Amino acid sequence: MNTPSIFDTRIATLALAGLNGAVWGLVVSILVGSGLALLTGLELRPLLGPSMVAGIGCGVVHAGLRRDDFGWRTVPSLASAGVFVVLVLALSLGRPYAVMMGDGLLIWLIALGLATLCTQWAIMASQHPIRFGAMNRFRRERAMMLSLRAFGFVFFGAIVVLPLYVMVMTSLKTQQALLANPLNLFPSFEDGLLEPFRSYIELFQVYDFGRYIWNSALISVATVVITLLFAVPGSYAVSRLNFPGRSTLSRSILMIYLVPAIVLVIPLYAIFAKLGLRDSLWGLLVVYPATTLPVALYMLQGYFRGVPAELEEAGLMDGCSRLRVIWSITLPLSVPALASVSLYVFMIAWNEFLFAFMFLDDPKMFTLSRGVVSLDSSEVPRQHLMAGAVVSTVPIVVIFLWAERFMVQGLTSGGVKG
Repeated sequence: MNTPSIFDTRIATLALAGLNGAVWGLVVSILVGSGLALLTGLELRPLLGPSMVAGIGCGVVHAGLRRDDFGWRTVPSLASAGVFVVLVLALSLGRPYAVMMGDGLLIWLIALGLATLCTQWAIMASQHPIRFGAMNRFRRERAMMLSLRAFGFVFFGAIVVLPLYVMVMTSLKTQQALLANPLNLFPSFEDGLLEPFRSYIELFQVYDFGRYIWNSALISVATVVITLLFAVPGSYAVSRLNFPGRSTLSRSILMIYLVPAIVLVIPLYAIFAKLGLRDSLWGLLVVYPATTLPVALYMLQGYFRGVPAELEEAGLMDGCSRLRVIWSITLPLSVPALASVSLYVFMIAWNEFLFAFMFLDDPKMFTLSRGVVSLDSSEVPRQHLMAGAVVSTVPIVVIFLWAERFMVQGLTSGGVKG
């Protein structure tokens, strides 16, 4: 079998490094240009062609100077950074992100510096296994995986962070500032420290968002309690007791989610109108537990199967009833699963919109999601809508971050059995 020559190996190494540099030059150009445009309000245009070519040069030089016997890593980093700066300035005619040095020296330096540092950091982090003249299949695959992983982190991080940033910054702007320069999202404190938070103050003083938060919290907590009251005995019965149809019931718990919620809205609307439950929180307390109960049953039955049956049998032999065994033995051992199910059900009830939109017409009964949609009007300033979105998002994010360890433990426990 013919083995590749050293020349072919080096060409493949430089090609891989160049492709990696082109990708990161393009990604960094878009992220830095968009980020600076949102921060400064200037019309910064990413120059994709020069950035890609400069990224190729940066990656090739970095890989060409990195060898197994080359211990000083500062030299390839400085050299590749210098090549990137020279190529960007030369190909963009001294206008990185379409900004001349005379138009704003500080912005010019920040744009060039950020592009250089971010591209250099991405290349160092993603292609450090690449060595000129010392490449093999393992190193090539490792370099590709590192590059793909870093790209995934950057891509999905930007998807998550950018909308949140725009939402928060827009809520802190005034209507006049948004109309004057929609790109400039940085708040102004010229009229006082409380001026950027005026939209939040008016949400609670004018639009009664305090009532909406109370309604959502009440509905969400009540949904969690009702769901657990039915889910705990139901999932325990499916996982521990023997009765006809147990296997069929266990496998078909989630069948209800095959029916879209929009199909159920119209008949439920007609039934609730006859029963007087429309435009009332009691109607939501009927619908929400019914929609969250199947997933709670499915999650808890898997965890209960992982609890050693010998512990419950010992309790039964000591004279405890089945309910006492559940209360004193099974539930204390299932706290992580109960916490994860509670958090999941709470988030569903807190963010639910379709049934609240269809059943609630009285503003005094609005939940938070229904109240936010009521702000989507030409008569309401846009920053108030963004402020309402922030108010509805922050509590659930804080609760999720606080209880994340319980949720992860509860979702992973019981995965071996059942």
